[in-house]
Amino acid sequence: MPLLCQRSSISDNLFELVKLTDFSATADFDCEDPDLNDFFQSDAPNYKSQLLAETYAFYLLKDKKKKIGPLAFVALANDVIKLSGSQKERLIHKDKRYLKVYPAVKIARLGVNKRFKRKGVGTSIVNLLKVLFTTENRTGCRFVTVDAYNKEPVLAFYEKNEFEFLRERGSKQRTRIMFYDLKRFEVPKGLRTST
Repeated sequence: MPLLCQRSSISDNLFELVKLTDFSATADFDCEDPDLNDFFQSDAPNYKSQLLAETYAFYLLKDKKKKIGPLAFVALANDVIKLSGSQKERLIHKDKRYLKVYPAVKIARLGVNKRFKRKGVGTSIVNLLKVLFTTENRTGCRFVTVDAYNKEPVLAFYEKNEFEFLRERGSKQRTRIMFYDLKRFEVPKGLRTST
């Protein structure tokens, strides 16, 4: 199954992630979370214009000419991660442990349309991002990070997708920083990329 990756989109023949330039697609978006809805409907264009985040629409590909959706939106930003000593020892090659921070991409926001929740859409997005940043990454990026809402279903979703908590303390805060080490990800056999 080929992975088609261009500057503004990535597709695995099942799904397509397309960078938004026209935000009208977000006008009626409802993921049942008012904060996320407000971000995609109001804030995402400003984040783009200020070069703070890029927002992508996620579609199901029915055939070569028809897509269904958008099923979800995801906003991505650059990030860095500072690991504890024990995390560095476990994850980082000894020759690179002197670095104070490591490059990451942040899932700034991820919202799935309420009609498509609990159907694997969020996991498909996360997996497509893992592929994107391990096969077609344009800069160094070792980790995927997220400030996950401190709600059990949200934390369980990211844990199911192999994210770890950066710190155990702070469990009463509104969000929890979680990360995924891209060195753990293996591109599925048979998946090739083309630009």
